[in-house]
Amino acid sequence: MSTPALHSSLSLDKMLLIVVAAPNEFRAIVEGVGAPIAHSPPCWTRQRLTSVAEVVLSGVGKANAAGAVARCFDAERHGAILNVGIAGSLPSMAGGAWSPQIGQVVAAEGCAFADEGVETPEGYADMASLGFPLGSFPGSRVPVDPGVLEVVRRFADVVGTIATVSTCSGTDARAVEVVKRTGGVAEGMEGAAVALAAHRLGVAMGEVRVISNTTGDRGRQQWDLRRAFARLGEVTRRLVGRAV
Repeated sequence: MSTPALHSSLSLDKMLLIVVAAPNEFRAIVEGVGAPIAHSPPCWTRQRLTSVAEVVLSGVGKANAAGAVARCFDAERHGAILNVGIAGSLPSMAGGAWSPQIGQVVAAEGCAFADEGVETPEGYADMASLGFPLGSFPGSRVPVDPGVLEVVRRFADVVGTIATVSTCSGTDARAVEVVKRTGGVAEGMEGAAVALAAHRLGVAMGEVRVISNTTGDRGRQQWDLRRAFARLGEVTRRLVGRAV
């Protein structure tokens, strides 16, 4: 049986709660660790994944993710939260190429809300700049736990900010705008919401995603879901071990 790297490295005396959004992502994780549980359970219901981790299918998007954490996290039971899934690679501002490549694992050093703000004639303004901070941290970037990041970065190809969007980047202009707002290397739809809920609950949190596609103009996007799901299952197994 593989060693559950995250649990042992953090010396957790409680379970890890894994939050995953979509049924296909959930299936990849279940198959990756060999857990004998249904591939499509009801949303917001905890399932035993391995000896050290439970998993909850949240549903897609920020509202689903935050609600799932608030409902399923138990301070007596869980010592940390990890959001996992697939993501789109954002363009590098330097040369226009996509930062992480398809199939690569990205560990978040911060989880940034990309569109919690106001679009003005002078440009985009986030909530903190308008006097409505999202939490006790600067701007729209929710910090991750340094201990969790120290562990998950060992299994990552890229470490950087992961942007959380409500509208995915299906045009080049939109993808560039997300990078300008957040400095992100990849975008998903849940991470910052999970991070903010964890921040409010006072529990350690991290985010790990596998690149499944490029962003930008839809007609030129590149996708490889099969490869991304396989890698997602693999990295989850390395972090939390195999099911017993």
